[in-house]
Amino acid sequence: PPPSPAGSTATGPDVSIACILFDGVASRQAPDEYVEIVNRGDVQQELQGWRLVDISDGAPAFVFPSRVLRPGEVVRVYTNETHTESGGFTMTRGTAVWNNSEPDTAGLFDEAGVLVSTGSYPPGCPGP
Repeated sequence: PPPSPAGSTATGPDVSIACILFDGVASRQAPDEYVEIVNRGDVQQELQGWRLVDISDGAPAFVFPSRVLRPGEVVRVYTNETHTESGGFTMTRGTAVWNNSEPDTAGLFDEAGVLVSTGSYPPGCPGP
């Protein structure tokens, strides 16, 4: 990226897991559970090749297609639903990912395989 102008406080992208909605209400398979990811930085970030993984179990993993996450933007990766208004990302998994009784840890890895953020629960996301 180009250098920041003198006096600028540009920090770059800051992409992280904001929260996990771990207790879906749609059915026992919890297709409506999701992980919310946010760019808290002041520069956009291309997510292609980034991975979201249940690192407690080692799987499943979701690999992001080409998608630019703008500063302040939030996207969600659902277990088995597609919501275009929040990115349209789904793991297309027929069973729940996030364990309600023994909380899992989600890991967000960049395209180089570096762990950039983790998240667990409770408390979880405030809801749909």
